Amino acid sequence: MPKTNLVIVESPAKARTIEKYLGSDFKVTASVGHLRDLPKSKLGVDIENGFIPDYRPIKGREDTIEQLLKEAKKSERVYLATDPDREGEAISWHLKELLNLSDEKALRVTFNEITKKVVNESIKNPRPIDTDLVDAQQARRILDRIVGYKISPLLWRKIKRGLSAGRVQSVATRMVVDREEEIRAFVPEEYWTLSAELMTKAGEFTARFHGKGEKKQELRSEDEVNEVINAVKSENFVIKNVKRVDRPKSPAPPFITSTLQQEASRRLGMTPRRTMSIAQQLYEGVDIAGEGTVGLITYMRTDSLRISDEAMNAAREFITSRYGKDYYPPQPRRFKTKGSAQDAHEAIRPSNVGMTPDSIKKDLTSDQYKLYRLIWSRFVASQMANAVYDSISIDAVSAGYTFKATHSKIKFEGYTAVYEEGRDDEKEEKESPLPELTEGQTAELKDMLKEQKFTQPPSRYTEATLIRAMEEKGIGRPSTYAPILSTITSREYVLREGKYIRPTPLGEVVTGLMKDKFSDIVDLKFTARMEDSLDLIEEGKIGWQSVLSEFYEGFKDTIDEAEKSLEGERIKIPDEVSDEICDKCGKNMVVKSGRFGRFLACPGYPECNNTKPIVIEMPGRCPKCGSRILKRSSKRGFAYYACEKGQECGFMTWDVPVKDDCPECGQTMFKKSGRGFKKPFCINESCSKFVPEDKRGGYRKAAAKAEQSPESKTEEKPAKTRKATSKTATKKDKK
Repeated sequence: MPKTNLVIVESPAKARTIEKYLGSDFKVTASVGHLRDLPKSKLGVDIENGFIPDYRPIKGREDTIEQLLKEAKKSERVYLATDPDREGEAISWHLKELLNLSDEKALRVTFNEITKKVVNESIKNPRPIDTDLVDAQQARRILDRIVGYKISPLLWRKIKRGLSAGRVQSVATRMVVDREEEIRAFVPEEYWTLSAELMTKAGEFTARFHGKGEKKQELRSEDEVNEVINAVKSENFVIKNVKRVDRPKSPAPPFITSTLQQEASRRLGMTPRRTMSIAQQLYEGVDIAGEGTVGLITYMRTDSLRISDEAMNAAREFITSRYGKDYYPPQPRRFKTKGSAQDAHEAIRPSNVGMTPDSIKKDLTSDQYKLYRLIWSRFVASQMANAVYDSISIDAVSAGYTFKATHSKIKFEGYTAVYEEGRDDEKEEKESPLPELTEGQTAELKDMLKEQKFTQPPSRYTEATLIRAMEEKGIGRPSTYAPILSTITSREYVLREGKYIRPTPLGEVVTGLMKDKFSDIVDLKFTARMEDSLDLIEEGKIGWQSVLSEFYEGFKDTIDEAEKSLEGERIKIPDEVSDEICDKCGKNMVVKSGRFGRFLACPGYPECNNTKPIVIEMPGRCPKCGSRILKRSSKRGFAYYACEKGQECGFMTWDVPVKDDCPECGQTMFKKSGRGFKKPFCINESCSKFVPEDKRGGYRKAAAKAEQSPESKTEEKPAKTRKATSKTATKKDKK
């Protein structure tokens, strides 16, 4: 007997999970994403007749479409079960139109989590397609198409072929460029720190200068520092205030899309795209021994902090049973979602809090386990009691100047038993314990420590901090953060150097043109207002065509003006000069881009056609000749480390040079490659600290062992033209 109900989802993994929960009357299949879109070869939008899109079946998807048509034709009902967001709603609408389904036959269902209970409840309670959600997605798609297809050709003609502009990607690039300009324009200011090492009968402690009396004072010169030192040297210090309090600290809320991407970047080193890919796997379902395919987390594209009552009750039972009643707060924690967020979904949380990360670790890949543990821990901690710190602050006064000392230690671990949020900035200075002191007690000055410092420019963005800044400024939405970063990186508008992002000369040139000719497009407030307009379309408060019409009225004039003002002009992209010296002519080489990525080329072309791959300069010195050590890649893709002089010197190793020198012989030390802590060792055979190969630990891949020393082979000759290149690596951060 044929199955009478068809369920269409996006991915095969999701289809397998859902089919397990439904009866024999249901067939579950996957569309594998969009099947219909705007054509790539042209604008595909009839602007003059109300911005009517020209949707067409995507080339290469004919077999999938034909199969779905057959299945839909013989089914009584078709459940459109794509993701529960704008994009998913639009895919369902396209499927309905493409398969020519009637309103009665096409039933929309969504799953915030893929569990048996939720899947069956959703199937029992279908709804019509939400046209407001579809209109919001359609407006975004058409808006981005107009911006991209109208501005990109201008960039091709005036700067370089293959460039693109986007409504949100251009704003993200501008944020990175603006930060770089802030760094360049920054003027350091001198300041000084001053600490007093004090002795009492109860013990010694260090207090930092605060100011005159209770008023905070900045020390801007050494003369000001010496004035304070001379004053306090002649008088005793008196303990004026001793304050001891219990300081509670609340847990962070559960993850939303942006905070998950930020924390995964900080803690796990995952890119936003990788984070969302792994999260999608956890949402759609993983094969768990004894359970079958199980959806482990709720939907991962959300900006809502809402938690269902059922999930909070499950968390309470888990926390009290595992950690005790003291670890659960008097009332369940509810977190307030920010005003601009859509509250249709919950926060990201485990579908079953009782399924702990360690209990299913053997069934997960390494990345799945790490991300699931992060999500699980954050959710459980968000429902736990406050941590309590025993905090002490002491004011020591001499000659009218106040010095302060503080220290805190954990008194009750609370939620920190499970999870503590990561930080973007550097680690806090550790505070030393303070002796038991009383007010009125005197202290003897042991020493004064002064240090000259200079204010530092703002840090470059990391992926985590850029996502946070975009969220704070209302740029983009949960589903767009990862694609935005991927786009501006793949277009080479920005580069990752270590964990930081910096603009390329190309990114700066394109941004400069956009700021000059299309100020609205790259204006942060304008972009945020446009996101708000899309939200209003979703809420059914304004029409999508009116939003597009209002935008295009001014945009068309801007395009025309830009074309006129740039007529006959060609904008040159300045060369990015490196520290590498051309072996043939002695000039500083410049960074170029080719079909296979970035490489170094001599600026004397065509007289000098020398090219080199971009390499990373490592810490330390070559143990044979004292030159720089560079990181390179072998033909099989393995990283190795070699002297910059190549075959002239001949030194190479698979071990990683470190910044520390051997305390005995002074030569650079090395460590085994791989993740985790590896103990450095000395490779100097004449040194008493020398560590033989078999005692260095670590693990070397068999392929790497078998491979010949790259330096013993004939080096690959650089390409004769700038178009050719080799595998690249990012240059070390020169900040």
